[in-house]
Amino acid sequence: MTKSGNRGVRRNSYSAWSVFVALVSLRLLNALSLRTFFQPDEFFQSLEPAWQVALGGDQGAWITWEWKHHLRSSIHPFLFAAVYFVANFLAQTLRLSAATRADLLIVAPKVTQAFFAAVGDFYTWKLARLAYGRGSHEAWAALALTVVSPWQWFCSTRTLSNCLETTITAVALYFWPWEWFGNAGSATGGKRSTRAVSRAAAEQETNDAVPLKRMRQCLSLAALACILRPTNGLIWVSLASVAWLRGSWAQRKTLVREVLICGSAILAISTLSDRLFYGTWTFPPLKFLYFNIAQSLAVFYGKNDWHYYISQGYPLLLTTALPFAIPGLYRTLTQRSVFFDNAQASMQAQLGLICLVMPFALSLISHKEVRFIYPLLPSLHVLTAPSLVAFFLPAVSQSSRSYMPRRLILLFLLLANLVVALYTTVYHASGTLSILSYLRSQHLSHTPVLTTPNAHPGAGPTVGFLMPCHSTPWRSHLVDPDLRAWALSCDPPVGLNATQKETYLDEADQFYADPAQFLRSNMLGGTRHVPRQPSYTNPHYYPATSLTTNEFQSNSPHPWPDYLVFFAALEPTLNSILWSSTYRECHRTFNTAWHDDSRRKGDIVAWCLDPNEQAAWSGVKRDRDREAKERHFDHIIENIKRQATGQAARPASIWQRWIQPAPKPWSLAWPKSWSLSKFSWPAPSSSWSLERSWNWPWERRRRSVLGIQLPAWLDDRIPDLSGLWKKKKYSRIEDREYWT
Repeated sequence: MTKSGNRGVRRNSYSAWSVFVALVSLRLLNALSLRTFFQPDEFFQSLEPAWQVALGGDQGAWITWEWKHHLRSSIHPFLFAAVYFVANFLAQTLRLSAATRADLLIVAPKVTQAFFAAVGDFYTWKLARLAYGRGSHEAWAALALTVVSPWQWFCSTRTLSNCLETTITAVALYFWPWEWFGNAGSATGGKRSTRAVSRAAAEQETNDAVPLKRMRQCLSLAALACILRPTNGLIWVSLASVAWLRGSWAQRKTLVREVLICGSAILAISTLSDRLFYGTWTFPPLKFLYFNIAQSLAVFYGKNDWHYYISQGYPLLLTTALPFAIPGLYRTLTQRSVFFDNAQASMQAQLGLICLVMPFALSLISHKEVRFIYPLLPSLHVLTAPSLVAFFLPAVSQSSRSYMPRRLILLFLLLANLVVALYTTVYHASGTLSILSYLRSQHLSHTPVLTTPNAHPGAGPTVGFLMPCHSTPWRSHLVDPDLRAWALSCDPPVGLNATQKETYLDEADQFYADPAQFLRSNMLGGTRHVPRQPSYTNPHYYPATSLTTNEFQSNSPHPWPDYLVFFAALEPTLNSILWSSTYRECHRTFNTAWHDDSRRKGDIVAWCLDPNEQAAWSGVKRDRDREAKERHFDHIIENIKRQATGQAARPASIWQRWIQPAPKPWSLAWPKSWSLSKFSWPAPSSSWSLERSWNWPWERRRRSVLGIQLPAWLDDRIPDLSGLWKKKKYSRIEDREYWT
């Protein structure tokens, strides 16, 4: 190779390395800014079992029914168990404080998953370079799609098994030996001479170590993805079927041989891992299919329409890229000679094939979720890239004014992606994580109380979550085992017949069906014997102080906790049931502006038994109310000044609000330095009492007809009939409070 060739390869490797570093930085920012809740599996199918493996079975991790029935592979939890072990070792070695250790244990899995997400983005780009060429615009468009995708920003850095499955699938697709099956059809001919020629050509290709190495890497990763999520096998069955039909006899033998070797190796590793995790020999993929398909237990978590993946799945995955993905898929699957002459066209067609086969097969199952087809997103971005380039490249590369509409459309799509990404990762369903931060801080604040001579040894604050099951993370965010808690469970009807399944209600359903009866029957002492003081100040009165973390979590009936946490939609019901208890509000945090589940609507409220915390929260609320009234009073005075100077009380435009400085807060006390001379009053006139052009806030504004304001004497004599068809509304309710 020439020196110039070496420089070209080095420059290309530097470019790829810089892209990877940029993607890792982006995903780290993505992971550390994530403040919202998506799916319980993000915590209960990965972090909770990992916590138990790394830190011990007495640390209060919540192990769901799937792990008890061996439905899940242990490879994913073992990965995060190693992360927890290293993070805890660092915390002990550096002698970090309890708060810093908790932050480290919470952040460590996020950082790990951010790296996996960046790897997935990087190999999406490399897969696009295989499909369209190294320096093609389509490859960079695919990278841009995965970077600005709202779904990727919302989901890729979460510790779901689907996220790791998506990354593994993208890497495996890149290593799939697409060039091995570039010569179609002729190998399957009936003549011996043709078969002999093709067999000789295939043997020559088989001797090439590079495609064989790539195939082994691909099949090993594909087997790992299938172990994590058995539904991932739909992708590889589709690609293997095409390879079988198009390959020569030698290629078929090689494919079968490598599938058996790589699959057996990964299966052996998985079996040993499951034996170590469960303590017995088991095969989770088979049990996963048995429970979810044969017994239809997945239906217990919801049913969806047959068109769910078309009407909701793809739109949520692609968001603003959907209008470009549809023509991209159509072009890929309808172009001529897709399976024969052009290797790149053949690769694109096979990617389009898996994007149709997997949703179609999963549509036959009643329970559907968007994340089940998440592994298809890298392929969809690759296939969407040509349509995106064809539409926007002229507008970006040329300065003609005729492309201004396309530039505006591109700007709008980018802003829409940004808004959706920020809303879903920072705003929507953010209270379920912030409430746990509050509980951790309260636990740390009560640590001095626990060290007093009268305190029970090992006692700590207790929490009860009256929410739909798995509404919040658990020990992965509660962290300290002394922070004991219980929550409503929702185990499915395992082992029941069809009749029993129809009438089965889990614990959460029983509570929401009749909250009063549930609290009377399932709480220790019922509703008549609620503790009057928190357990950490009066352990002798509290009957559950001797329970360990695991016992407190699983004890039935549930002990009354120091903190009750619930959604605001339940607040009126609990007020009527526990009105005579000493439970009072001690914290409230915003969760979401809307929710499709009526039980999860509103803020998240925390009630407590500690009178000091109740008084502190009441003071915070009073301060907030006072600040709000001061701001409103300031707004009223500004309106008076505008009216007094003859200015129309028009709201400032958004640009003026950005330019003008924020007004200083007003004090409720009227400053002594003020005088009425500060205002510019209108000059008196003969018609002052009847025709002044402004009104005091408590006065009714005069009506106008065709833009002409009626005189006061006429306005008083004409009855106001507007109330017959329109109800008079105040712009703000505080107006009535101030002026009545």
